[in-house]
Amino acid sequence: MLESLIETKDLTISFGGHTAVDSVDVQVARNQFKSIIGPNGAGKTTFFNLLSGQLTPTKGQIFFKNQEITKHSPTERTRLGIGRSFQITNVFPNLTVLENVRLAVQSQAGTRFQMLSHFKKYKQFEEKAEEWLELVFLQGKKDIPAKNLAHGEKRKLEIAMLLALNTEVLLLDEPTAGMSLEEVPAILEIIRKIKLKGDRTIVLIEHKMDMIMDLSDSVMVLFNGRLLADGAPEQIMKNETVQSAYLGGLYDDSAVKA
Repeated sequence: MLESLIETKDLTISFGGHTAVDSVDVQVARNQFKSIIGPNGAGKTTFFNLLSGQLTPTKGQIFFKNQEITKHSPTERTRLGIGRSFQITNVFPNLTVLENVRLAVQSQAGTRFQMLSHFKKYKQFEEKAEEWLELVFLQGKKDIPAKNLAHGEKRKLEIAMLLALNTEVLLLDEPTAGMSLEEVPAILEIIRKIKLKGDRTIVLIEHKMDMIMDLSDSVMVLFNGRLLADGAPEQIMKNETVQSAYLGGLYDDSAVKA
């Protein structure tokens, strides 16, 4: 049996009378690729916000390496090894591409920037940053301000920064959102490269089913905030309850916890 790295128990959050995530029990195995799918409004991003600490659950628990982190802040979770990308890119626009990643490398190393220190002191961090930029195909744009990157390139930079923080878990929230058709293949190739290295656990929200079928080890389906199904991609795609939910049909409520 695969070792569980992240686990949720009875995870629930309500806003007024609306329950956005409802009693979700799920496990994410170490170094596995799990995708989260579901119709619009199913609770996918809210579930992500609970995992990353942007939201605190109404009830239930979240565990990382068997340690409860339910009340940990996003910063504390990042220090533990959980990194999160957003649908809207989150980079330092006025710094160069290289400086963005170098700061992440320095942060992971526990070294703060000192104004009077010689630049050669940070050479080791720049070299490591350049390795991450090469992985995401941005080595040729290291000296330009991040604000001048195209949207797809900013997503690449954000992924490089997450990798530079040495995060064990990558929470990727629709990494291809807003991209042109020409930009999508490069992002897919980057995610595939990360997966093939075999040293990261990836949790992905995505609507592109061909991408999910190609990359995922397992898929969980949310519907109206509840866990509808969780299993191998082939099983999920053949699941009649899942098909009914996506087509807007009704389903037997007892099937949700089956």
